[in-house]
This record gives sequence, structure tokens and C-alpha cells, in this order.
Amino acid sequence: MDLRIFTEPQQGAAHADLLAVARATRDGGFSAFFRSDHLLDMGETAGLPGPSESFVNLAAIAALVPDIRLGTLVTSATFRHPSMTAIAIAQIDDISGGRIELGLGSGWFEAEHTAYGIDFGASFGERFDRLTEQLEILTGLWATPIGGLFDHSGTHYTLTGAPGLPKPVQTDATGTPHVPIIIGGHGPRRTPALAARFADEFNVGFSDDEVSTTQLQRVRAACEAVGRDPDSMVYSAANVACVGSTEAEFRARAAAIGLEPDEVRASPFAGTVAEVTDALGRWSSGGFQRAYLQVLDLSDLDHIALIGAEVLPAVRGA
Repeated sequence: MDLRIFTEPQQGAAHADLLAVARATRDGGFSAFFRSDHLLDMGETAGLPGPSESFVNLAAIAALVPDIRLGTLVTSATFRHPSMTAIAIAQIDDISGGRIELGLGSGWFEAEHTAYGIDFGASFGERFDRLTEQLEILTGLWATPIGGLFDHSGTHYTLTGAPGLPKPVQTDATGTPHVPIIIGGHGPRRTPALAARFADEFNVGFSDDEVSTTQLQRVRAACEAVGRDPDSMVYSAANVACVGSTEAEFRARAAAIGLEPDEVRASPFAGTVAEVTDALGRWSSGGFQRAYLQVLDLSDLDHIALIGAEVLPAVRGA
């Protein structure tokens, strides 16, 4: 199983904090450093120094930390015009030498939209339609041949004569410029269908193995329904990581993120090294090839080193 480190900077992180975690991610042998894309903290944290622009932050990290992949889990389609997202992501792909991935979702946190004056949309259906159009535009711009022009006339966006530049460094299986796209969610019909159409990876976040496996099966069925090989999709899960080499160390790490041991153990990626290794093995047997380990205490780089040294080698071949 492939393990990636996943952070929540809106809870309080400066660029230096995220850079340190990205470097620890690389040093620990993980394949990727990912971050959320939010504008307000959640819960009782102060969220200082304040929100960071995820694309700016990832571009800076890309220039300084080699080898690992980078990405968002996930960017809200409400935050940016899709043309600007296409340009920004293609440029980060250039800066990184072809290591960026884009997690894109419809958006769900209304308070951050209200606070910063961003249109949230009248309904989930409207946001989902906007997300669909964004994916059409992103993939359309990237796929437009150099010298060609891309048009899009939709309900939410209109593009006329866009040259579709710059192009990502990465390409898909056909050689078309393309950045890997991650789609996630729990919707039973539209979400799997959208993933089957656009996603390179499907992610199920913060759910138990039964709920997650059910959603994985829905996505595989949606792929089959449109004639896509379900095995062409990567299936991943995201959950809080809180790992100790001993029970005492685990409990200390739980306390550091403000959670009781039993509370944090609701996550399958929390507990002692043996517990988490066993859990990841079960998830791998259930069809998941990748796990995003949500690290909440960004100052605890020893936590990342422990997982890299004792969990990652045990599950890498699973």
C-alpha cells in the first residue's frame, strides 16, 4: 500500500511549518505530501497565522523538496475560475518536474465562503454542476493541441478561443497533457459517475471500512457502466493518523491533538504501530491501494519518522 502524508494548514501553519513536514515526508520515504485547501480553521484552534493559498504554497514546496509528489485533498471548485486553476496547476507541474496532483471537490464549508465573499451556490446540486463544468474545462484546456483553441459554453462558465496554455508536463496513457485528478465523496450515484468520467483516483475520507468499501464498489460499477476498466482507477482512503511505538506514546500524541485515546481510535489509522499496520493491511485487502495519513500536529516530525520507519516498510508491498 502507498502511504502519503496529508495536512490541514487552516488549523494553524506557516509556510515554514509545511515545508518542514514536506521534507520530513520525503525523508520518511512517503510518496507524497498533500494539504487541504480551506480558508477558515475548524474547531477551537486559532488558525494562526491564517489561511495559506494552497497553489502558492505547493509551488514553493515543489521548488525546494524533490522526489515526492504533491497535491490538494481537496480544492473547492468554488474558490477559483477553472481557467486559472488549469494555468496554475500546469505551472506547478512545470516547477515540480511533473509531480503535482489535483484533488477537486464541489465545496462544503459555507462559513469560509461567507467570510471571504465567495459564492457558495444555492444548493449542492448547483455546486456539483459547477464542479462538473470545471472538470470539463480543465481536461479540455490541457488536451487542446498546441496551436488549437478551446471553447466551452456552459451554465456557469463560457470560454471562447482559449489556447489551452501552458500544458502540464505529465501526460495520460494516450500521451495527452494531463495532471492526475482525484475525486472523492460519499454520494451514491452522481459522484461515482463523475469519477468514472474524469478521475484518475477516487478517495473516500473519514469513514469506516464498510462505508468506504461500499463506495469503492459503487465507483467500480460506475466505471464498468461506461466501459472503463475499474482497475484503471486508483482507490484511496484518508483518515486521521495518530501512531505510537507504545500505548503510552500513542496516548501522548492523542492528547497533543486534543483527543481522548478512544476518540482518536475511531480512526483506523490510529493506535500502536502494530494496530495501524494491521489496519492498513485490512484496507489493502479490501481494495484500497493508497492511504492518506492526516497528521494534525505539524510540530511532531518524530511522528512522521516513526510511521516511515516502522509502518511504511510493513505495508509497502501489501
